[in-house]
Amino acid sequence: MELEGKAALVTGASRGLGAAVGVELARRGARVVVAARGAKALDAVVARIRREGGEAHALAADVGEREAIYPLVGAATALVGPIDVLVLNASSLGALPMPELADTECEDFEHVLQVNLLGPFRLVKAVVGSMVVRGAGTVVGISSDAAVNGYPRWGAYGVSKAALDHLLRTWAAELAEAGVRFLSVDPGEMDTQMHADAMPDASREGLADPELVARRIVSVLAAPERWPSGARIEASSLESAA
Repeated sequence: MELEGKAALVTGASRGLGAAVGVELARRGARVVVAARGAKALDAVVARIRREGGEAHALAADVGEREAIYPLVGAATALVGPIDVLVLNASSLGALPMPELADTECEDFEHVLQVNLLGPFRLVKAVVGSMVVRGAGTVVGISSDAAVNGYPRWGAYGVSKAALDHLLRTWAAELAEAGVRFLSVDPGEMDTQMHADAMPDASREGLADPELVARRIVSVLAAPERWPSGARIEASSLESAA
């Protein structure tokens, strides 16, 4: 997919990987809408993109809120046109410090699923019809190593990411002939605030730069046909895109 002129919506884009993906998409010529809960931080991302000559718009929204989804997609479409690229990056770790499952409150578990799974499900429902009509579109979900490995205290988050991977595989199977591609990308451990929140005592040494990871993810968005729809990709395997 040539990204020049494409309409892209990136969630969880006020900082970290989401912000970096928005910046990199704009550098590749996409018309970008960045969405997250924090309007002030989003405005800073948009200002950076515009200083570099790109097109970007900010929409404050909480993807964990059911009522926020269609207004978000409607506003994004009004700004940049029908969505060609959807990056499902917004995520919640849940309660901090992260508890073991036996100590996880049901309400906290539910909140993680609302943000990490139901929000993406609703977003795809809101954009996929237009993609099918046009016979093109790419949806990428940001996954995690915790989706395929069980780690103590990562239960709610890991469950949500495993479910997100399977959600996208199912969309891929159901729309195999529609021209719409669904992929999951595991970005690996990055030097982000989320990592610091999850593991406050961990060393930052060896953590990946989110801007480098963003370049790798955007390389996937630029040529999604290199992978079968429904595939799960590890960003660390995309060294040539760094």
